[in-house]
Parts: sequence; structure tokens; C-alpha cells
Amino acid sequence: MLFTDIQFIIFFIVVTLAYFSLSWRGRWMLLLAASCYFYMVFKPIFILILFGTIVIDYYAGIWIEQSNDKKQKKLLLIISLISNIGILAFFKYYDFLQDSINSVLASFDLRPAVPALTRLIPSRIAEWMTTGEGKVLLPIGLSFHTFQAMSYTIEVYRGNQTAERNFGIYALYVMFYPQLVAGPIERPQNMLFQFHSYFKYDFELVKSGLMQMAFGFFKKMVIADRLSVFVDYAYNPASDHNGLTLLTATAFYSFQIYCDFSGYSDIAIGAARVMGFTLMDNFRSPYESRSIPEFWGRWHISLSTWFRDYLYIPLGGNRKGEFMKYRNQMIVFMVSGLWHGTSWSFVIWGALHGFYQITASLRDKYLKQANIKMPDNFFFRIINVLITFALVTLAWIFFRNSLSRSMVIFRKIGDLSLSDQILSPFNHVEMWFCVFLIGFLLWKEHYFEKIPTASTTVFFILFPIITFLTYFLGVITENQFIYFQF
Repeated sequence: MLFTDIQFIIFFIVVTLAYFSLSWRGRWMLLLAASCYFYMVFKPIFILILFGTIVIDYYAGIWIEQSNDKKQKKLLLIISLISNIGILAFFKYYDFLQDSINSVLASFDLRPAVPALTRLIPSRIAEWMTTGEGKVLLPIGLSFHTFQAMSYTIEVYRGNQTAERNFGIYALYVMFYPQLVAGPIERPQNMLFQFHSYFKYDFELVKSGLMQMAFGFFKKMVIADRLSVFVDYAYNPASDHNGLTLLTATAFYSFQIYCDFSGYSDIAIGAARVMGFTLMDNFRSPYESRSIPEFWGRWHISLSTWFRDYLYIPLGGNRKGEFMKYRNQMIVFMVSGLWHGTSWSFVIWGALHGFYQITASLRDKYLKQANIKMPDNFFFRIINVLITFALVTLAWIFFRNSLSRSMVIFRKIGDLSLSDQILSPFNHVEMWFCVFLIGFLLWKEHYFEKIPTASTTVFFILFPIITFLTYFLGVITENQFIYFQF
């Protein structure tokens, strides 16, 4: 069930109205049942995988808390982590490893060593585990709810969270439908106590939540889906287009992926807020960032802080010298790239951001040692924002495209000529409309907090009207959320 489906709107209204009519016990049971239904709409059989990891982590958390033996605690944590990572690795990376290993062997004229999954398992099981091409089918949202489950056992092991005894509440922590399939990736300290709380109906929270949902729909359905038409046209195939067209498509893709993913987060956070729940912010106007480190403090915050707390710091963080700090940063970003997708272009995307991060640290170190203070006026802030946006946008090329296509795009952009003209599936009015939408997005996100209450009411009315008018008039296309692939 996609958030942009009418089916979801009906589902959300029915569940929310029922939620406010029930007692605390009835509420969490309703939300758990609704979350199961929400997930099973995609592919019912995959809920068994989710249920299996929930059972393992539920008991692992209790046994970790009850144990007085440090080695036993660590062993239980390792079992839990291996179970989660093992399932994620199998479903997400089996085909990637198979293709990579067999490609290397083929280059030496050796036979493939890793067989297709359909040759290793019974045909009946293969039918629901693989696609028509024989590739492993990835359960939707697996990367997100796996990381959320892992954070629970890690926090219990560290003593920062008491083990949850109510199995239904713990299952709801993993399966809470607003953020089940694409985040934000929550921590147990933020969510478990909320599921034990009884939230009274609050008109201001309902209004605020619906407003955020409305803007999320607007970003996804009006901006992201519109930009995707141009991006898909220019990139498929990239060899048919000139440098200016590809440069425009690359800039558009930066806003497409942002509006797509942050739009989903807005809908998720808003839907939860309507019922009284508080989910963490996942985006804070990232394209206003003046440096790459600042960008990662504003982009996909729930994931970047997850990697910081559960990978970067355990690796040593910045506590073991400068070289180890840079090594750890590069590892984190390359793992982040691999988390996002199963191709080497994602790894390169992550490594490129790791290089950006390290370069920024070395620059700051040099400026500090040389006692140089950079100007902090409006002009230099704009320059830094534009440079940061350019670096992030160029990296998105690897994120969006295969390695070979990325090289074509970079070559074409490098050969950019003043005589180039933008080739587009749009007419000039529609092209400028896309630019207007991007400008409106940047203006709204920068100034929204300063808009008086009366104006927010206007926005509250306008966003749903514009979104659904454009949807029903066929001005936009209907695309899945980009991050569903992760």
C-alpha cells in the first residue's frame, strides 16, 4: 500500500478514527493489526520473515537484561545481530555477491562458483522468494526495520533501554505502520514509552500532523513525480542527450530524490503526530547546507545518526588519532553506500562523500592552524551553499545510474557547449513550472517557521487541493517512493 494510493487515505482515516475511540490496550492492538495489514498488502508471505526477527530480538533483549555474565550478554547480542544482518544480507546482497564473484571468475575464464538461488532451494519456495528473472526478491523496507530492530538489542545491551516484556508492544515498535517501510529509523528510547502512553485527542496536533502530511504529498506527487519525467527522459539513454540536458536532469534529480524521500518522511511523521506520537525529524532543509558535514547533519538524520552511534563510534570514532578518524569516516560512508543499493556505483557514491568529509576536515584543520577566519557574510554563505549543492548533486549521478552510464553523463557534462539546448519532454511553460516548484520548495522550507498562523491555515487548505488536482488531471506521474528499494 503506497502512501499516495487512495487506499491509504481510506486506511489512515479508518484507523485513526478507530484509534481515538479505544482504550490504551485497544489502541496498541489496533495499531499492530493495522500495521500487519499495511505490510501484508505488499506481499503477505514476507511478514513471516519480519515476525521471525521480532521473536528473536524480543527474547534476546530479555535474556540480555537478565544475564549477569558479560560474555553471555555479548553472545546473545551477537546472535541477535547475526540473525538480523544475515537475513538482510541474504535477501539484499545474494545477487550482488553472486554477480560480483562470478564476474571476477569469468575474467579468468573460470566457471561460476556461486549458483543462482533457484538452483539451491525447492521450486515452491523459489516462487515467492525470487522474481521472474530468478533474482532474490527484496522484502519492502527490510533495511529500515532491520536497523530499527538492531538498535533495540544494542541499547538493551548497553543498559540504555529496559527490555520490553509486552511482546505486542515490541512488535509494534518494529512494525508501526507510518515508518515501517521507509523510516525514520527510530530508537527504542523514543518509541517504546510512547506505545505505553495514552494520548488524548489534541486538535493542534491533528492540524499540525495533517499539515505535514499535506506538504509531504505535495513534495512527492507534485514536485518529485513531475521532475522524474524529465530525469527519466534524459538518463534513458544518457548517450542520446547533450551536456546541458544531462546537467539539468542531474540538478532536477537532486530535488526529485529529496522531495520523494522527505515527502515520505513528512507523511509518516505527520500521520504519527495526528495520533499523538512523535517521530524524529529526518530532514532539515539539507540543500541550505554550507558544507558536506552540515549536509549530513540535515539529510536522512535517522540513518546518519544510526551509523554514527552503532558503527563510527564503535570503530573508534575520532578517539584513536587522525588517521583512524578518517579511516572510520570512509568505512561508514562506504557501508552507507552499500546499504542504499547493491551495485558498485552506490559504493562509489559513499566513498565520494567520505572523500568530501575528509577533505572538509583537513581544510578546517589547516584554517585553524593558519589562524585564518573565513568571511561569514551573506555572499560567502551563498557561495558555500552552491558549492555544497554542486558536490552533492554530482555524487547523485552515481546514486541514480550504473557505473558505465555515470561515466557517459560525466563525459557529456564535461563537453558542455554554449550551443547546447535543453532537450525535454516538457514545453517551455512546463520547464519553468518545474523551476518554480523548486523555488517555492526552497522558499517554503526556509521561511515557513516565520509564516503567521493565518497563513499556515491557507497552506493547509491549498496543499491537498493542488496535490489532488494535479493528480486527477494527469499533470503528474505515479511512481513508487525511491527509497522503497532500500
